[in-house]
Amino acid sequence: MKDVTQLDEGWSLRHGQELLEATVPGCVHTDLLTAGLIPDPFTGLHETEVAWVGRRAWTYVRELGHDSAHERTDLVFDGLDTAAYLTLDGHPVGSTRNMHRRHRFDVTGRTGRLEVRFASAYDEAAAVRAVTGERPNVYPEPSQYIRKMASSFGWDWGPTLVTAGIWRPVRLEHWSTARIVHVRPLVTVDEGTGRVEVRLEAERTAQGRGRTLRAEARVAGARAEAVLTGDEAVLRLEVPDPRLWWPRGYGEQPLHDLHLTLSDDEGRPLDTWHRRIGFRTVELDRSADEHGTGFTLVVNGVRIFARGVNWIPDDAFPSRITPDRYRTRLTQAAEANIDLVRVWGGGIYEDDAFYDACDELGLMVWQDFLFACSAYPEEQPLRGEVEAEARDNVVRLMPHPSLVLWNGNNENLWGFRDWDWEPALAGDSWGEGYYLGLLPRIVAELDPTRPYTAGSPWSGSWDHHPNDPAHGTHHSWEVWNRQDYAEYRASVPRFVAEFGWQAPPALATLRRALPGEELAPDSPGMLHHQKAEDGNGKLNRGVGRHFPLPEGDFDRWHYLTQLVQARAVAAGIEHWRSHWPVCAGTIVWQLNDCWPVTSWSAIDSDGRPKPLHHELRRVYADRLLTLQPVTGGLVLAAVNQAAEPWRTAVTLRRWGADGTLIRESVLDIAAEPRSVVRLPVPHDLLPDGPSAKEFLVADIHGGADVHGGAGAGADGLRAVHFPVADKDFAYPRPVYDVAVEPVTGQRDRVDVVVSARTLVRDLLLQTDRLGPAAVGDRGLLTLLPGEQVRIRVTGCATVDVEDVRAALYCVDTA
Repeated sequence: MKDVTQLDEGWSLRHGQELLEATVPGCVHTDLLTAGLIPDPFTGLHETEVAWVGRRAWTYVRELGHDSAHERTDLVFDGLDTAAYLTLDGHPVGSTRNMHRRHRFDVTGRTGRLEVRFASAYDEAAAVRAVTGERPNVYPEPSQYIRKMASSFGWDWGPTLVTAGIWRPVRLEHWSTARIVHVRPLVTVDEGTGRVEVRLEAERTAQGRGRTLRAEARVAGARAEAVLTGDEAVLRLEVPDPRLWWPRGYGEQPLHDLHLTLSDDEGRPLDTWHRRIGFRTVELDRSADEHGTGFTLVVNGVRIFARGVNWIPDDAFPSRITPDRYRTRLTQAAEANIDLVRVWGGGIYEDDAFYDACDELGLMVWQDFLFACSAYPEEQPLRGEVEAEARDNVVRLMPHPSLVLWNGNNENLWGFRDWDWEPALAGDSWGEGYYLGLLPRIVAELDPTRPYTAGSPWSGSWDHHPNDPAHGTHHSWEVWNRQDYAEYRASVPRFVAEFGWQAPPALATLRRALPGEELAPDSPGMLHHQKAEDGNGKLNRGVGRHFPLPEGDFDRWHYLTQLVQARAVAAGIEHWRSHWPVCAGTIVWQLNDCWPVTSWSAIDSDGRPKPLHHELRRVYADRLLTLQPVTGGLVLAAVNQAAEPWRTAVTLRRWGADGTLIRESVLDIAAEPRSVVRLPVPHDLLPDGPSAKEFLVADIHGGADVHGGAGAGADGLRAVHFPVADKDFAYPRPVYDVAVEPVTGQRDRVDVVVSARTLVRDLLLQTDRLGPAAVGDRGLLTLLPGEQVRIRVTGCATVDVEDVRAALYCVDTA
């Protein structure tokens, strides 16, 4: 049987004339941090002080000894970052130039001092560029010339921290006769029968050549065998009436253990392989219709509006991301009613722990191949690496039922057409051959059970503009960059794969990352942790369209920027969801952060949810109530993504700003499963816009303590419409009472009870002001006079009413 020796200990990092203790998996930056030789680049302005690390060569060393009696010993690296030259006892072992693939070297009978010498990624990129020639890039860094996490060279939300190191596990594998190289389980469901076609590839030692091998596969009570006279075999298993894997909100996520054993001709096990699989079908409907060309995911025959977020590496040093951290962040996604996570093409193919968590949580995964915002040469030495990387990761990830889509690249087809790449390239290769040729061929060969799309955005062919909203996927960035968020309502794309709005992280995160700094929007640390071009200018213009821009009041600015982020994203999602099935999905940019930064994320780098996270929970819920402006009036849209019909009464109330109820009416709605009902709001309920003193509230009353408050729960839904900008509305001075009540038997929990005496719009309890670990169960809340809300706060010590009042913010333009 194959033996494995882990090699995660005993490593040193050569730093000048000394050897530092090294952590593997890890990287140079984290080892230097541990040794106290560099400051934390995530805090203050220290990022710039460690730029030299990425421009140096580095060497990891350890003694390698083994006395295996097996016929073969392989040195296996799951990840080397990036251009490395390996020697053992002074003799060459091999070289690498790709962070995104596994590497294996035959070291049978060899021992001694193992050295892994990493060249500077900048030097490696320069060498490749000298061979391939220049290619355009959105950023002034050479990420397209090296198969490395592109965002380590910096992005408009991330630092420039160019890593090197043994970033994934390393081991010795000792084996005899034969070993399992690849297993590809092709899982399908046909007329109620689950089918698993297991494609096995083996490798033999010299002594194992010509020997008969046997393979056995087992799953869900089914069993199959095969005899190998060569190096490949196909085993077919059938499982009658399997329980299907569903995206969250559509059903359960049953997983089945698939075991494969490779044995010799006498039945002695040589190697084993195990993964969990799920039975489900997935299709991508790109049919043409009267609206253009669709883009709808279909799982187990059910058409789905995808409620998605974009995922970036959760740490600029990805070796620090643990399975628990993956699960925590993805659980936060599920708690926000998200059902799809897009792994963006400027990051990494995540660890199996990421996809395991998605399998269990019912989060569909849209997986980009790793190309982003650059023109990529298609010549050697890159082309061979791209193919090997794609094959490696398709085979590694395909057992996961959560994986529903392969995507060729991020924004490169769009960039070729719109970002002046075409004339600059003058006929040189730029990646099109990867996206429209190599990658779809690899997916069709290795993983034909899943759809592939050439890029995001992509209209489906050059017959239409790559970012045409009427065809395929669309990225909506004109709004954040140049327009008010109300402009999201100007179009109905078929699938919005990227859109978003910035906001700073939680105050506690800022205080940790910028210790001792007097916080201001333009203070040195705040500006350094804002990587977007004119990011603060766009933030301020976004706020200024709706509110007086606070001068010299950072706390107010912080609240308003987070509020506008939540409102902006909600405006887009509510509009697009109300147009299902023409629009079949939204993927917010972005779920998470890789360091403390002002960005588009819903959860900051310390794991603290922004108000946007709570708002996603509301607008991505199975049932959504929204008021949508249309020419000459308003539409009440009831979105029912649940599997059951929705029969309910909606109370519409036209209010005066002073708390006067002007008119009230009740509309009955009947929404079939997976459908949207749009009803015109009666004319006599429309608020008088020119007066700037009236607004409309739509409520579905339930059992919550505040009827219909945003985030009040599935039994209470509320939609509000104010006909003018906040700065023009006649808000009264908000008045509310606050009480703090202990939760019986739970010392770290309290209930904050807020009772409104006036209209209180977008009330927000910033719980991290009560304590750095404090978390609340509500986000933004709009209360009418006489309403009361109860906010459960966990993770904080005893707090009093004055503490809470200091942490409460709401719209106040009076």
